[in-house]
Amino acid sequence: MTNAKTLREKDIAGLEAEVKSLQKAHFGLRMQKATQQLNNTATLRSTRRDIARAKTILAQKRAAAK
Repeated sequence: MTNAKTLREKDIAGLEAEVKSLQKAHFGLRMQKATQQLNNTATLRSTRRDIARAKTILAQKRAAAK
């Protein structure tokens, strides 16, 4: 789980990479759930929220850059 403090320290390119990696991880978790290999389904919720958190901070940084 990533927290907002560490995300705010990253630049725009770093945040974009973070969002991309979180989306890949979320996809992998969804595939594990579909094949019934996922033990802890709460990780889906936490990765979804991490993606939203990173996207929000990314949007804030882009707006501040303009």
